Amino acid sequence: MKQLLSLLTLALLAATAALAQDPAAGDPNLPAGEALANYNKAIELRTDDILKLLPLTDAGKRGRVHDVIVTQYHLLKAWHAANDAKLKSSGKDTNAVAEIRASLKTIHNDYLAKLSAELTPAQVDIVKDKMVYNKVQVTYNAYCAIIPVLTDVQKAHILAVLKEAREEAMDGGSVNEKSAIFKKYKGRIANYLAQEGINETQFRKEWFQKYQAQKGTNAAPAQ
Repeated sequence: MKQLLSLLTLALLAATAALAQDPAAGDPNLPAGEALANYNKAIELRTDDILKLLPLTDAGKRGRVHDVIVTQYHLLKAWHAANDAKLKSSGKDTNAVAEIRASLKTIHNDYLAKLSAELTPAQVDIVKDKMVYNKVQVTYNAYCAIIPVLTDVQKAHILAVLKEAREEAMDGGSVNEKSAIFKKYKGRIANYLAQEGINETQFRKEWFQKYQAQKGTNAAPAQ
């Protein structure tokens, strides 16, 4: 149990740290030119990190995938710059929000089509996971550890919902937006578990108590 708690804690903290380094956020306090240069550098580093996970020995393919990923980051940055204020002002007008987000869906689909032309489905998943800092696997592992009574069917459902969250979160324009998207989908998972007769709150309470007992602290890692 001690080893499980330690591994789970490290995974959760690593994901949180990665989110804090989201290159899409930028620094609003810097001059525009310097901020853009820093952003470009961060995007290149992020893209290189993704490419390291892909066994691409063909230099031409590697270059094309690099360009697709870098371009996507820039397209997302431009889209959010042009539309975030509109989304905020639209409030609860679902029609207006849907109309605005339609163009983001187009960017998303075009991106996946370009990746799929160069990569296998498994490799595309690697790119997606890296763009959301492996939140799918980290969160899924947390559910399995915190709620050990989950059946294979329930685990599969949770994983499917988290992958839905990934599809939306990979287009997020900031750390907070990505986190909020996963939080929304975890709400769906909470409802599902309740329908399945699983008291998620009680399991989390028990896990937290075990964590406190092992670490001797009042602070538990965030999921």
